[in-house]
Amino acid sequence: MSKGSSHRVVAIVDAGSNPFELGVATELFGLRRPELERPWYEFELCAAEPTVRMHLGMFTLSGVAGLDAVDRADTLIVPNRPDPVVPVRPEVHAAIRRAADRGARLLSFCTGAFTLAEAGVIEGRRVTTHWRWVAEFARRHPGVLLEPDVLFVDDGDVLTAAGSAAALDLGLHVIRRDHGAEIANIVSRRLIFAGHRDGGQRQFVDRPLPPRLDTSLAPVLTWARARLGDPITVAALAATAATSQATLHRRFQAELGTTPLAWLTTERITLACRLLENDSLSLDHVAAAAGLGTATNLRTQLRRHTGLTPSAYRRRFGPRR
Repeated sequence: MSKGSSHRVVAIVDAGSNPFELGVATELFGLRRPELERPWYEFELCAAEPTVRMHLGMFTLSGVAGLDAVDRADTLIVPNRPDPVVPVRPEVHAAIRRAADRGARLLSFCTGAFTLAEAGVIEGRRVTTHWRWVAEFARRHPGVLLEPDVLFVDDGDVLTAAGSAAALDLGLHVIRRDHGAEIANIVSRRLIFAGHRDGGQRQFVDRPLPPRLDTSLAPVLTWARARLGDPITVAALAATAATSQATLHRRFQAELGTTPLAWLTTERITLACRLLENDSLSLDHVAAAAGLGTATNLRTQLRRHTGLTPSAYRRRFGPRR
Protein backbone atom coordinates (compact mmCIF):
# COMPACT_ATOMS: atom_id res chain seq x y z
CA MET A 1 0.00 0.00 0.00
CA SER A 2 1.37 3.38 -0.93
CA LYS A 3 1.14 6.40 1.31
CA GLY A 4 -1.91 8.53 0.68
CA SER A 5 -4.02 5.72 -0.76
CA SER A 6 -6.30 3.13 0.78
CA HIS A 7 -6.77 -0.51 -0.02
CA ARG A 8 -10.29 -1.85 -0.49
CA VAL A 9 -11.13 -5.16 1.20
CA VAL A 10 -14.43 -6.76 0.18
CA ALA A 11 -15.86 -9.78 2.00
CA ILE A 12 -18.50 -11.94 0.33
CA VAL A 13 -21.16 -13.29 2.68
CA ASP A 14 -23.22 -16.28 1.58
CA ALA A 15 -26.11 -18.12 3.22
CA GLY A 16 -24.84 -20.15 6.17
CA SER A 17 -21.53 -18.29 6.52
CA ASN A 18 -19.81 -18.48 9.90
CA PRO A 19 -20.16 -15.28 11.94
CA PHE A 20 -16.78 -15.58 13.70
CA GLU A 21 -14.71 -15.27 10.53
CA LEU A 22 -16.92 -12.39 9.41
CA GLY A 23 -16.19 -10.70 12.74
CA VAL A 24 -12.45 -11.25 12.26
CA ALA A 25 -12.54 -9.58 8.85
CA THR A 26 -14.57 -6.66 10.21
CA GLU A 27 -12.32 -6.21 13.24
CA LEU A 28 -9.07 -6.26 11.29
CA PHE A 29 -10.00 -4.42 8.12
CA GLY A 30 -13.25 -2.58 8.84
CA LEU A 31 -12.61 -0.61 12.04
CA ARG A 32 -11.26 2.91 11.83
CA ARG A 33 -7.79 3.30 13.39
CA PRO A 34 -7.10 7.04 13.68
CA GLU A 35 -4.24 6.38 16.13
CA LEU A 36 -2.17 5.00 13.25
CA GLU A 37 -2.22 8.31 11.34
CA ARG A 38 -2.12 6.62 7.96
CA PRO A 39 -4.68 5.49 5.39
CA TRP A 40 -6.34 2.27 6.49
CA TYR A 41 -8.44 -0.22 4.58
CA GLU A 42 -11.78 0.53 3.02
CA PHE A 43 -14.04 -2.38 3.96
CA GLU A 44 -17.29 -3.57 2.41
CA LEU A 45 -19.61 -6.56 2.75
CA CYS A 46 -21.43 -7.92 -0.26
CA ALA A 47 -23.71 -10.83 -1.13
CA ALA A 48 -25.75 -12.28 -3.95
CA GLU A 49 -28.90 -11.01 -2.22
CA PRO A 50 -29.47 -7.95 0.00
CA THR A 51 -30.46 -10.14 2.97
CA VAL A 52 -28.28 -13.04 4.15
CA ARG A 53 -29.12 -15.58 6.87
CA MET A 54 -25.98 -16.54 8.78
CA HIS A 55 -25.09 -19.98 10.15
CA LEU A 56 -27.96 -21.57 12.13
CA GLY A 57 -29.97 -18.39 11.68
CA MET A 58 -28.00 -16.72 14.47
CA PHE A 59 -28.71 -13.40 12.79
CA THR A 60 -29.54 -11.95 9.41
CA LEU A 61 -27.52 -9.35 7.56
CA SER A 62 -29.44 -6.83 5.52
CA GLY A 63 -28.56 -3.89 3.35
CA VAL A 64 -25.22 -5.32 2.17
CA ALA A 65 -23.86 -4.42 -1.25
CA GLY A 66 -24.42 -6.57 -4.31
CA LEU A 67 -21.76 -8.75 -5.89
CA ASP A 68 -20.71 -5.88 -8.15
CA ALA A 69 -18.69 -4.70 -5.09
CA VAL A 70 -16.29 -7.55 -5.85
CA ASP A 71 -15.18 -5.63 -8.95
CA ARG A 72 -13.90 -2.81 -6.69
CA ALA A 73 -11.88 -5.09 -4.39
CA ASP A 74 -8.11 -4.99 -4.06
CA THR A 75 -8.44 -7.90 -1.60
CA LEU A 76 -11.39 -10.29 -1.71
CA ILE A 77 -12.38 -12.49 1.24
CA VAL A 78 -14.43 -15.44 0.03
CA PRO A 79 -17.21 -17.10 2.05
CA ASN A 80 -16.83 -20.26 4.11
CA ARG A 81 -19.49 -22.50 5.60
CA PRO A 82 -19.71 -25.17 8.32
CA ASP A 83 -20.38 -27.92 5.79
CA PRO A 84 -18.11 -27.40 2.78
CA VAL A 85 -19.93 -30.12 0.84
CA VAL A 86 -22.80 -27.62 0.44
CA PRO A 87 -21.70 -25.35 -2.44
CA VAL A 88 -21.99 -21.61 -2.55
CA ARG A 89 -24.03 -19.88 -5.25
CA PRO A 90 -22.75 -20.06 -8.85
CA GLU A 91 -22.85 -16.27 -9.11
CA VAL A 92 -20.43 -16.12 -6.15
CA HIS A 93 -18.01 -18.38 -8.02
CA ALA A 94 -18.31 -16.14 -11.08
CA ALA A 95 -17.54 -13.03 -9.01
CA ILE A 96 -14.45 -14.72 -7.51
CA ARG A 97 -13.22 -15.64 -10.99
CA ARG A 98 -13.62 -12.04 -12.12
CA ALA A 99 -11.57 -10.84 -9.17
CA ALA A 100 -8.85 -13.43 -9.83
CA ASP A 101 -8.69 -12.58 -13.54
CA ARG A 102 -7.94 -8.92 -12.81
CA GLY A 103 -5.30 -9.75 -10.16
CA ALA A 104 -7.12 -9.08 -6.88
CA ARG A 105 -5.65 -10.70 -3.78
CA LEU A 106 -7.78 -13.62 -2.56
CA LEU A 107 -8.22 -14.62 1.10
CA SER A 108 -10.08 -17.54 2.61
CA PHE A 109 -10.68 -18.52 6.23
CA CYS A 110 -11.27 -22.11 7.39
CA THR A 111 -13.34 -23.96 4.76
CA GLY A 112 -13.21 -21.00 2.39
CA ALA A 113 -10.49 -22.90 0.50
CA PHE A 114 -13.32 -25.09 -0.85
CA THR A 115 -14.94 -21.97 -2.28
CA LEU A 116 -11.72 -20.96 -4.02
CA ALA A 117 -11.25 -24.46 -5.43
CA GLU A 118 -14.84 -24.67 -6.65
CA ALA A 119 -14.39 -21.32 -8.39
CA GLY A 120 -11.41 -22.81 -10.24
CA VAL A 121 -8.87 -20.18 -9.22
CA ILE A 122 -6.33 -22.18 -7.16
CA GLU A 123 -5.37 -25.13 -9.37
CA GLY A 124 -1.70 -25.85 -8.69
CA ARG A 125 -1.59 -23.30 -5.86
CA ARG A 126 -0.58 -23.85 -2.22
CA VAL A 127 -3.46 -23.65 0.27
CA THR A 128 -4.61 -24.94 3.64
CA THR A 129 -7.94 -25.62 5.30
CA HIS A 130 -9.26 -26.88 8.63
CA TRP A 131 -7.73 -30.20 9.70
CA ARG A 132 -11.18 -31.78 9.94
CA TRP A 133 -11.73 -31.36 6.21
CA VAL A 134 -8.29 -32.02 4.71
CA ALA A 135 -9.12 -35.56 3.49
CA GLU A 136 -12.33 -34.37 1.82
CA PHE A 137 -10.54 -31.42 0.24
CA ALA A 138 -7.73 -33.61 -1.12
CA ARG A 139 -10.30 -36.05 -2.55
CA ARG A 140 -12.35 -33.34 -4.23
CA HIS A 141 -9.50 -31.13 -5.46
CA PRO A 142 -6.41 -33.26 -6.19
CA GLY A 143 -4.90 -30.56 -8.41
CA VAL A 144 -4.55 -28.10 -5.51
CA LEU A 145 -1.39 -28.27 -3.40
CA LEU A 146 -2.87 -28.75 0.08
CA GLU A 147 -0.68 -28.13 3.13
CA PRO A 148 -2.78 -29.92 5.73
CA ASP A 149 -1.09 -29.12 9.03
CA VAL A 150 -0.24 -25.40 9.12
CA LEU A 151 -2.02 -22.33 10.46
CA PHE A 152 -2.05 -20.44 7.18
CA VAL A 153 -0.43 -20.39 3.76
CA ASP A 154 0.78 -17.29 1.92
CA ASP A 155 1.03 -18.13 -1.78
CA GLY A 156 1.43 -14.56 -2.98
CA ASP A 157 -1.97 -13.35 -4.17
CA VAL A 158 -3.79 -16.35 -2.62
CA LEU A 159 -3.75 -16.61 1.19
CA THR A 160 -5.66 -19.25 3.15
CA ALA A 161 -6.16 -19.82 6.89
CA ALA A 162 -6.79 -23.19 8.50
CA GLY A 163 -9.53 -22.37 11.00
CA SER A 164 -11.39 -19.71 12.92
CA ALA A 165 -8.57 -18.59 15.22
CA ALA A 166 -6.04 -18.92 12.39
CA ALA A 167 -8.07 -16.28 10.54
CA LEU A 168 -6.70 -13.77 13.05
CA ASP A 169 -3.16 -15.00 12.38
CA LEU A 170 -3.62 -14.65 8.65
CA GLY A 171 -5.28 -11.24 8.95
CA LEU A 172 -2.40 -9.91 11.04
CA HIS A 173 0.02 -11.43 8.54
CA VAL A 174 -1.73 -9.49 5.76
CA ILE A 175 -1.50 -6.28 7.80
CA ARG A 176 2.19 -7.00 8.38
CA ARG A 177 2.70 -7.43 4.63
CA ASP A 178 0.82 -4.22 3.84
CA HIS A 179 1.93 -1.95 6.69
CA GLY A 180 4.98 -3.49 8.36
CA ALA A 181 5.70 -5.28 11.62
CA GLU A 182 5.23 -2.31 13.97
CA ILE A 183 1.73 -1.51 12.72
CA ALA A 184 0.76 -5.20 12.92
CA ASN A 185 1.99 -5.27 16.52
CA ILE A 186 -0.08 -2.19 17.37
CA VAL A 187 -3.19 -3.84 15.94
CA SER A 188 -2.47 -7.13 17.75
CA ARG A 189 -2.02 -5.30 21.07
CA ARG A 190 -5.38 -3.63 20.57
CA LEU A 191 -6.84 -7.09 19.98
CA ILE A 192 -4.91 -8.50 22.97
CA PHE A 193 -3.76 -11.26 20.63
CA ALA A 194 -0.38 -12.81 19.88
CA GLY A 195 1.42 -10.46 17.52
CA HIS A 196 2.96 -13.12 15.31
CA ARG A 197 2.36 -16.83 14.94
CA ASP A 198 4.22 -18.07 11.90
CA GLY A 199 2.04 -19.71 9.25
CA GLY A 200 4.17 -22.85 9.33
CA GLN A 201 3.12 -23.69 12.88
CA ARG A 202 0.95 -26.75 13.20
CA GLN A 203 -2.80 -26.73 13.62
CA PHE A 204 -4.02 -28.00 16.97
CA VAL A 205 -5.74 -31.26 16.10
CA ASP A 206 -7.64 -33.64 18.36
CA ARG A 207 -5.27 -35.90 20.28
CA PRO A 208 -5.36 -37.59 23.71
CA LEU A 209 -4.06 -35.56 26.60
CA PRO A 210 -0.74 -36.76 27.99
CA PRO A 211 -0.86 -38.26 31.50
CA ARG A 212 1.10 -35.26 32.80
CA LEU A 213 0.92 -31.85 31.11
CA ASP A 214 4.15 -29.97 30.39
CA THR A 215 4.81 -26.70 32.15
CA SER A 216 4.11 -23.75 29.90
CA LEU A 217 6.97 -22.47 27.77
CA ALA A 218 5.97 -18.87 28.47
CA PRO A 219 8.85 -18.11 30.92
CA VAL A 220 11.43 -19.47 28.45
CA LEU A 221 9.94 -17.50 25.56
CA THR A 222 9.91 -14.31 27.64
CA TRP A 223 13.54 -14.89 28.66
CA ALA A 224 14.61 -15.41 25.04
CA ARG A 225 12.69 -12.42 23.66
CA ALA A 226 14.52 -10.16 26.10
CA ARG A 227 17.89 -11.43 24.78
CA LEU A 228 17.42 -11.81 21.03
CA GLY A 229 20.61 -9.85 20.37
CA ASP A 230 22.65 -12.35 22.38
CA PRO A 231 24.03 -15.62 20.92
CA ILE A 232 21.23 -17.79 22.32
CA THR A 233 21.55 -21.50 21.64
CA VAL A 234 19.08 -24.34 21.98
CA ALA A 235 21.24 -25.56 24.86
CA ALA A 236 20.78 -22.20 26.60
CA LEU A 237 17.02 -22.39 26.11
CA ALA A 238 17.00 -25.90 27.55
CA ALA A 239 19.08 -24.81 30.54
CA THR A 240 16.68 -21.93 31.20
CA ALA A 241 13.78 -24.37 31.06
CA ALA A 242 15.72 -26.75 33.35
CA THR A 243 15.25 -29.60 30.93
CA SER A 244 17.16 -31.54 28.30
CA GLN A 245 17.38 -30.37 24.70
CA ALA A 246 15.39 -33.41 23.54
CA THR A 247 12.60 -32.64 26.01
CA LEU A 248 12.64 -28.98 25.00
CA HIS A 249 12.19 -30.00 21.34
CA ARG A 250 9.20 -32.16 22.27
CA ARG A 251 7.64 -29.33 24.29
CA PHE A 252 8.10 -26.81 21.47
CA GLN A 253 6.53 -29.21 18.99
CA ALA A 254 3.64 -29.98 21.35
CA GLU A 255 2.89 -26.38 22.42
CA LEU A 256 3.98 -24.31 19.40
CA GLY A 257 4.18 -26.77 16.54
CA THR A 258 7.74 -25.73 15.66
CA THR A 259 11.33 -26.27 16.78
CA PRO A 260 13.23 -24.04 19.24
CA LEU A 261 15.65 -22.89 16.52
CA ALA A 262 12.87 -22.10 14.02
CA TRP A 263 10.96 -20.17 16.70
CA LEU A 264 14.08 -18.21 17.64
CA THR A 265 14.79 -17.32 14.00
CA THR A 266 11.21 -16.12 13.48
CA GLU A 267 11.39 -13.93 16.58
CA ARG A 268 14.68 -12.42 15.37
CA ILE A 269 13.27 -11.70 11.93
CA THR A 270 10.24 -10.03 13.52
CA LEU A 271 12.51 -7.82 15.62
CA ALA A 272 14.67 -7.02 12.59
CA CYS A 273 11.59 -5.93 10.66
CA ARG A 274 10.60 -3.53 13.43
CA LEU A 275 14.13 -2.11 13.55
CA LEU A 276 14.26 -1.69 9.77
CA GLU A 277 11.24 0.57 9.97
CA ASN A 278 13.60 3.09 11.62
CA ASP A 279 15.64 4.77 8.88
CA SER A 280 18.45 5.80 11.22
CA LEU A 281 19.77 2.29 11.91
CA SER A 282 22.41 0.66 9.69
CA LEU A 283 21.93 -2.89 8.47
CA ASP A 284 24.88 -4.03 10.58
CA HIS A 285 23.24 -2.49 13.66
CA VAL A 286 19.89 -4.14 12.86
CA ALA A 287 21.54 -7.54 12.29
CA ALA A 288 23.47 -7.35 15.56
CA ALA A 289 20.52 -6.10 17.63
CA ALA A 290 18.26 -8.85 16.27
CA GLY A 291 20.83 -11.59 16.85
CA LEU A 292 21.32 -12.29 13.14
CA GLY A 293 25.03 -11.52 13.22
CA THR A 294 25.87 -9.85 9.92
CA ALA A 295 24.11 -7.76 7.32
CA THR A 296 24.64 -10.62 4.86
CA ASN A 297 22.75 -13.06 7.09
CA LEU A 298 20.07 -10.43 7.66
CA ARG A 299 19.55 -10.14 3.89
CA THR A 300 19.38 -13.92 3.49
CA GLN A 301 16.96 -14.50 6.34
CA LEU A 302 14.72 -11.53 5.56
CA ARG A 303 14.37 -12.51 1.91
CA ARG A 304 13.59 -16.09 2.93
CA HIS A 305 10.88 -15.02 5.39
CA THR A 306 9.37 -11.95 3.68
CA GLY A 307 10.48 -12.10 0.07
CA LEU A 308 12.07 -8.64 0.45
CA THR A 309 15.60 -7.37 0.87
CA PRO A 310 16.26 -5.11 3.89
CA SER A 311 16.40 -2.05 1.62
CA ALA A 312 13.12 -2.97 -0.08
CA TYR A 313 11.47 -3.63 3.28
CA ARG A 314 12.65 -0.24 4.58
CA ARG A 315 11.42 1.57 1.48
CA ARG A 316 8.02 -0.06 1.83
CA PHE A 317 7.51 0.25 5.58
CA GLY A 318 9.91 2.92 6.84
CA PRO A 319 8.80 6.32 8.15
CA ARG A 320 9.39 7.96 4.76
CA ARG A 321 7.25 5.41 2.87
